[in-house]
Amino acid sequence: MKTFYQELKDRSKKRIALLVDPDGYDNDSLEELIGFINLFPPDLLLVGGSILFKSIEITITALKLGCRLPVFIFPGNVFQLSDRADGILFLSLISGRNPEFLIGNHVLAAPHLSRAGIEVIPTGYMLIENGQSTSVEYLSNTRPIPGDKTDIAVATAMAGEMLGLKALYLEAGSGAAFPVAPAMIQAIRKNISLPLMVGGGIRSAETALELFSAGADLIVVGNAMEKDPGLIQAFCEARDSLNAPAT
Repeated sequence: MKTFYQELKDRSKKRIALLVDPDGYDNDSLEELIGFINLFPPDLLLVGGSILFKSIEITITALKLGCRLPVFIFPGNVFQLSDRADGILFLSLISGRNPEFLIGNHVLAAPHLSRAGIEVIPTGYMLIENGQSTSVEYLSNTRPIPGDKTDIAVATAMAGEMLGLKALYLEAGSGAAFPVAPAMIQAIRKNISLPLMVGGGIRSAETALELFSAGADLIVVGNAMEKDPGLIQAFCEARDSLNAPAT
C-alpha cells in the first residue's frame, strides 16, 4: 500500500486537501461536513490550527470514523500531536528565522512521532505576505516573505529542497486577504522538483484552478468550508476537470 507521500510525488495528478480547525466546528457542523466529504471526497484531510481550545484527537477520531480518507496533523504547535492520525506534515518554517519553528519544536515532537509510527512528511513551510497580519506570523514571531519578492521565495524554496525536505507548503495564512500570487508559484515550480502545496485565501474553485495552472500540486482549503461546506463540491470538480484523461 502506497504512503500518501508516494502518491503525492506523482505530480501528474492535482489534489485537494481540506484543513479542519477543531475550533471551527461543533458536533452538528462537523457531522454535516463529513456528509459533504463522503459525497465529494478530497484527497487529504488536515487537522490543526494556530491555537486550539478543543481537543485535536476528538476531531481526528470523528473524521476517521466518518470518512475513508487519510487524516494528517497540520500542527500549529508541539502540543498538536496524536497517535490516532495517519500522518503529519512535519512543518519547518523556513521562511522565518525563529529556531523553535525551524528545529526546536521538532526535537520535542520526534520521540512521540517515533513511538506513534505515523507517516511523517518533512515539509518546508513558507509564509507569504498577503496584505494583513496572520496568526502564524504573530505566534511564530517571524516575518512573511513579501508578496513581491519572488526571488527570495524561489531561493528559500531551493534551499529547502537542498536541505532534504520532501515537500513545500506556501502559506498565505488562515483567512488571508488574497492567496499566494500565481507568478510566485510559477517561479518556484520552475526551480524545484518537490511536491508543492499552496494554502490560504483560496475561496473559489476558479482561484484553485488558477493556482493549479501556475504549478501547485495540492491546494489546501479551510476557512471557506467553515462558512459553506458545500463548496467542497466545486473544489473537487475543479480538481477532477484537470485530472480527467485526455480524449
